[in-house]
Amino acid sequence: MNATSIFVSFRAFRGQAILGLLLCLCLNSTAFAIPTEMAMIVQDSTPLRAAPRDSAQQQAVLWQGELVEIRGQRMDYLQVYDYHRERGGFVRASQIRRTALDANDAADLLSVLRFVRDSPGAEALGFGYAAAYLKAAPAEVLRGATGSEVFDALGSMAERLAQRASVGTGVSKNAAIALSSHLEVAARYGIKFTSYERDGRMVICYDGEAYRYVLAGVATPVQRAQAALALTRAECVDPDLGPRDRYLLNEQYAAILDKVEHRDLPDYLKNRVFMRRAGVWSRLAYQQTRNGENALATMNRALAELAGVNAQELPDDDLSAYNDTLMRASASRWAALPASSNSGKSLNIVTASGQPGETCVALVDGKQELLKRCTYSIVWSNSISINREQNALALAVQPMEAWREIWLFRKTAQGWVLHVLPPNASNPELGYIEFSGWIPGGKQMLIAREARSEGKYKRSFEVLELDTATVQQQSSKPELLGALQRWQAAAWKGHTLSVR
Repeated sequence: MNATSIFVSFRAFRGQAILGLLLCLCLNSTAFAIPTEMAMIVQDSTPLRAAPRDSAQQQAVLWQGELVEIRGQRMDYLQVYDYHRERGGFVRASQIRRTALDANDAADLLSVLRFVRDSPGAEALGFGYAAAYLKAAPAEVLRGATGSEVFDALGSMAERLAQRASVGTGVSKNAAIALSSHLEVAARYGIKFTSYERDGRMVICYDGEAYRYVLAGVATPVQRAQAALALTRAECVDPDLGPRDRYLLNEQYAAILDKVEHRDLPDYLKNRVFMRRAGVWSRLAYQQTRNGENALATMNRALAELAGVNAQELPDDDLSAYNDTLMRASASRWAALPASSNSGKSLNIVTASGQPGETCVALVDGKQELLKRCTYSIVWSNSISINREQNALALAVQPMEAWREIWLFRKTAQGWVLHVLPPNASNPELGYIEFSGWIPGGKQMLIAREARSEGKYKRSFEVLELDTATVQQQSSKPELLGALQRWQAAAWKGHTLSVR
């Protein structure tokens, strides 16, 4: 007997054709025939035995969601053939469900899919029932709202399986084997995953194919929003992607999110769309500035989207994403402010091009150069602030997309020195630090900072001693820091995102 295979493939059609996932039962035998009776494995670690007895030799281990052909029955066992492994055997009838693949049974298959789609750990079984339904359902049904529902279910199950695989470290050996087997079952149904290394661990991401069908088909506003969010996850961007490709990808993300109509969404989902848009537009603003473009309109778009978030309707699970979005927008917020000039002051900053991609920053007093430092970071010249005593100057410098520092120029008895103040002492991940005011006397300044490093989030408002660049006082709330209440800069208060 020639080898036989069962597989699933995605096919996109235009016009009146089916838009979706088709189950192809392709037999390579000379006399082409389609199996008339199929069955779905519903339990993990189901043994395929050589004979209808528990004591019989185990031929293979089957996993939920796998399809096999029924070829007979003996006692309480079904005789089946597994096309993927090209092996026949016997499976207990209690561990398998007969599965018809014609239009008369489509409604029953959809009911099962609706039940398992939100059941953690049952993703592989859901893939099997989704594939069976897509084979059984008429083409006109798949072109409508039900087809979008099935693709939405496929996408949500694939995404959940990817998340399980991403946090799979530390699980038991049996759980790890089951997880790996579920990924193999998904692959047989044409569901693809990519993997990236981030912060020393592997992140598994679903490639989003089913969600693209949702956006192209007849879908509800909620389905379209969930699909757009799934297709624009920042953690699923290839970390090795070059600047140009990253810029183009963010433009694609912005276009996908702009297709979401948020008016009819529940508040929690509306907030997620606004936050995702704000994050994407903030990244675009940074990239445009790096390219020498004016990012004023782009950054203002990011801030407008962020302003649409109703913080009172944020679930606990979204608070971390909200803080991250605020930090990302804060890192590039100077792009939304017009250029300023300190040309009338003797103490000033002058920038000039250095090596390709490099900006050289010179602290000058009149025509005298006091100190010079070159950097590949973005230098926000419109952020310059000089204290009344003319012995300190603060400048915002952004070395990375979501990381902004302060360059503090300070006058000493030996001359001018530069302190680089980061948002966090180590592991640059996500954060910003910003000047928030000068304290009279020329010895202290006010700063605000937020950062996420090694998974820990911190926001603080601080009094910094200029001589040593060390923190003298700090508070997690601005109203509890008396010096900030008295000496905060009006410009900072008007533009900061740290006070919320």
